[in-house]
Amino acid sequence: MSACIVGWAHLPFGKREGETLEDVIVKVAADAIGHAGIEPDQVDEIVLGHFNAGFSAQDFTASLVLQADDRLRFKPATRVENACATGSAAVRQGKRAIDAGASRVVLVVGAEQMTTTPGREIGQNLLRASYLPEDGDTPAGFAGVFGKIAHAYFQRHGDQSDALAMIAAKNHKNGVDNPYAQMRKDLGFDFCRQESDKNPFVAGPLKRTDCSLVSDGAAALVLADLETALTMKRAIAFRANEHVQDFLPMSKRDILLFDGCAEAWSRALANARVKLDDLSFVETHDCFTIAELIEYEAMGLAPRGEGAKIVLEGQTDKGGRLPVNPSGGLKAKGHPIGATGVSMHVLTAMQLAGEAGGIQVENANLGGIFNMGGAAVANYVSILERIK
Repeated sequence: MSACIVGWAHLPFGKREGETLEDVIVKVAADAIGHAGIEPDQVDEIVLGHFNAGFSAQDFTASLVLQADDRLRFKPATRVENACATGSAAVRQGKRAIDAGASRVVLVVGAEQMTTTPGREIGQNLLRASYLPEDGDTPAGFAGVFGKIAHAYFQRHGDQSDALAMIAAKNHKNGVDNPYAQMRKDLGFDFCRQESDKNPFVAGPLKRTDCSLVSDGAAALVLADLETALTMKRAIAFRANEHVQDFLPMSKRDILLFDGCAEAWSRALANARVKLDDLSFVETHDCFTIAELIEYEAMGLAPRGEGAKIVLEGQTDKGGRLPVNPSGGLKAKGHPIGATGVSMHVLTAMQLAGEAGGIQVENANLGGIFNMGGAAVANYVSILERIK
C-alpha cells in the first residue's frame, strides 16, 4: 500500500457551454490541490488522461495543467491515453511513479470535451477505439460494435432485453442523487424497456437508454506515498491496481467472455487478498448496458450466461448483495472519455471517506473499480480501502 488518494475534485459532467478544455483542466486541477490541503510546489509529477482522438484541436495538452498555478511550472507533466480507459491509465501511471519512489506526490487529471464535436464526427472518433480493418465500416459507429456484441449474446443466451432495461433503469435511478451526473432523472424500467420516439433502437438490440452519454467533464485526484498520506486528513489506499491488455481484433477472442476483464479482476482480488463478496460496492464500465451485463459474469458475480438473474433479482441495486454503479455509472453520469477512469476513482474514494452524499453506500469500506478501453481491450481494476 505505497500509494494513497489524499484529495480530489470532480466537475459536473454534461454540456459545459462557454468553457474550453483548458478551462475544465485548470479548474479541476486547482480544486484537487486545494482539497488535498497541499501547496502546488509539493507536487512532484503531473499525469493528464486525455483521449482526444479529434475532439479537441489542441492535441498537446499535458502542460495545460500547469496553468492551474504558476508554482507547477517545470514539473514533469505527461499525457497518457488508452481509449475509454484513459483516466485509469493516468491513475496507474501516477501510482507507479510513487511505487517506484520517483515521486511522493502526483497530481492526476482526466478531461475531455466532446459536445462541441458534430455528432457524425463523435461516432467516427469513438470508432477509432475498435479494430478498424474489421470494424471500421460498422454502422452506428462504436455503438454498432456493442450492438453486434449484444446480438451475439442474445443468440447464445437468449433475449436479454429485460435485463438491459433493468440495468439502465437502476443506473438512472442511482444517478438522481449524484450532483456530478449529466442526467439526473429516474427513467423507470418501462421507459427503458420499450422502444419509442424518445427511446429508439440505435444499434442491434440496443436502444438509446442502453448507451452512455456524450459529455464534457473533468476529474482530478492527488496521490501521495503512504508516509506522506498518513500525515494528511484523508488516505484512501490501493489494495490492488491491475492492468490487463487484450487483443484489439474481436476475431482473435470470444468477445462474450470479456477475458481481459476477468483476468484483471482475478489478479486484483488475489493481490488484495479479498473475495468479490468482501467488496462494499463496484463502479463498473457501463458504456453500454450489455457491457455491464457481461462484466457481472467476468468479475465472477454470476456464472456465464446468467448475468441477467443478478440484476433482475436486485442483487446489484444500491441495497443489494453488491451495489454496482451507485454513482449512476457512465449511463447516467456521462462518459467524457479521458475523465471517466479518474471520475471512478474519485467517486469511490468519496464513498470510502463517507463523503458521497446522496449516493453514499452504507458502511462502505472496500470499493472496486473496473474501467475498460475498447471492447474489453484495455482493462483496469482497482480495489480501494480507507486507512485514514
